[in-house]
Amino acid sequence: MPVTGVAAALLMSLSSAVMAAEVPATFDPKGCKVDYPKASLMNEEQGTVTMSFLVNADGSVADSKIEKSSGFKNLDKAAVKGLSACKFKPGTKDGSAAQTWTKVDYAWKLD
Repeated sequence: MPVTGVAAALLMSLSSAVMAAEVPATFDPKGCKVDYPKASLMNEEQGTVTMSFLVNADGSVADSKIEKSSGFKNLDKAAVKGLSACKFKPGTKDGSAAQTWTKVDYAWKLD
């Protein structure tokens, strides 16, 4: 019986080590400005778009895709275009900066 407990603990620690090997890139919205599309302002469009970004080791964006639409094409396009131009904090693999995917939710709200 104690051997089973040790084996389970060993498997749990191995899975933690594998999970810790890759840390996704992060995004700081304070350092990035995305302009509200004029047509969307006039039409009072609001919503949240969920995107995935492939971030290079230098923090630049290599690729992007929309995971969930805000419901408005103009808002979706503006979010992808604006955030793709922003600098991300690169992710890491085994402790070194590396290309990783990260998800970002961007909320468009009228004040």
